[in-house]
Amino acid sequence: MIYDKQAFLPGNIDDPEFYQKIFDSLPIPIYYRDLNGVYQMCNKAHEEFTGKPRTQIIGNSVFDIHTKQMAEIYSQKDKELIANPTIQIYETQVTHTDGTKVDVIMNKAVIRNNQSEIVGIVGSINDVTKLKKTEKRLENAKQSMEVASYMLHKINVGIILMDNYNKVIDSNESFAKLMGDETVELFDTIPGLKGADVKVLVPEVIFRMLSSIMQSGEDMLERDITYQDRLLHVSVVTLYKEKVVGAVIRDMSAPLLVRDEIILRAQRIKEQNISTVQRIAYLLGENAAETEELLNSIIESHRYGNDQ
Repeated sequence: MIYDKQAFLPGNIDDPEFYQKIFDSLPIPIYYRDLNGVYQMCNKAHEEFTGKPRTQIIGNSVFDIHTKQMAEIYSQKDKELIANPTIQIYETQVTHTDGTKVDVIMNKAVIRNNQSEIVGIVGSINDVTKLKKTEKRLENAKQSMEVASYMLHKINVGIILMDNYNKVIDSNESFAKLMGDETVELFDTIPGLKGADVKVLVPEVIFRMLSSIMQSGEDMLERDITYQDRLLHVSVVTLYKEKVVGAVIRDMSAPLLVRDEIILRAQRIKEQNISTVQRIAYLLGENAAETEELLNSIIESHRYGNDQ
């Protein structure tokens, strides 16, 4: 590359320190190697990237600075670039001498002298490790969302997710069926009813429950309601506080659900009764003898009354 000397202030054009200061101000690792792979120049960011001071880099080859594996890659890529002197961009993983690995994108080009002869290679290193990790997390999140959405649409109870703008994030076909034929038709047109206004889809009481949970940030709110001659049990939960809430709606008229609900509620009552008995036993524990005598008296009185 040929520069116009008039573009620089007098005295700076032949000052190597001036160029070094420019290169050091750049946050991206930059280097210049000759045709033998020996470093002739690098900037401060390159020192930080390699973990070596400039005095240990300049005058040494890639095999002196990097691991054998990385040095062989650099050397091979340099040869390919010299044989085909265009812009070379490739992605690789760099292993530092301490064993840590980072993902990078290499950008390289040849340097020519005034006779257009190739005299070396200049390159920059872009660390994309954080970007790759972010991409991986996004990919994992996407896969998780796909699995969750698939499961949501296979569940035989109505589910609807609402954002803080009162819009549907997603819902399943069971929800649409519970809300009626018009909602089913809309569901066929808009999969999951995504983006629809929740207020016009659900009964006012359910919308109030969703709005209340959204505003209060409570964990859960549930109640039974009657809708279109059916008894519905509605559970509203906070998924992301003040951001996303969801409702699980079960048709209690369905025989299987009725049976399951009866069993569930019976278990709750049983647990509550056990807890009550335990508390009574604890309170009466110190007066067990008196309690037994009192209970026996009650039993005897009951028998006596029955005999009469």
